[in-house]
Amino acid sequence: MPRSERSPLLLAGLLATAGVAHFASPRPFDATIPRGLPGTPRAWTYASGAAELALAAGLALPRTRKAAALATAAFFVGVFPANVKMAADWRHRPTPQKAAAFGRLPLQVPLVLWARGVARNVEGRP
Repeated sequence: MPRSERSPLLLAGLLATAGVAHFASPRPFDATIPRGLPGTPRAWTYASGAAELALAAGLALPRTRKAAALATAAFFVGVFPANVKMAADWRHRPTPQKAAAFGRLPLQVPLVLWARGVARNVEGRP
C-alpha cells in the first residue's frame, strides 16, 4: 500500500485509539477539561471520545475522507485548550510528566498539518 494511502488509516488508528481510551479510562481526560465549559467534565470526555471515533471512521472511508480530515484538523485545534490546561496543571509534577504535558503542545501543529495533508491528498482523486 502506498504511503499516501496508509497515512489516513494511520491517522484513523490514532484517533480510534484515543477515542477508546476516553471511554476505557476517562478520569485522566476529565482533568484536562477547562473549567469554563458548561456541563460536566465527564460529558466532555465522552463527547470528545465519540468525536474521535466518528472522525476515525470518516477517515477510514474514502467517500468521507476529505470532510473527516478537515474536521479532524479543526478538532485538533479545538482540543488545544485542554492540552494547555494539562500543561499548566502539571507544571509542578515530576520532570517526565511535566515533559509529556508540555511536549503535547507543539505536537498539535504536526497533527493539524497531517490532517490537512490527508484532505489535500484526497482532492486530486476523481
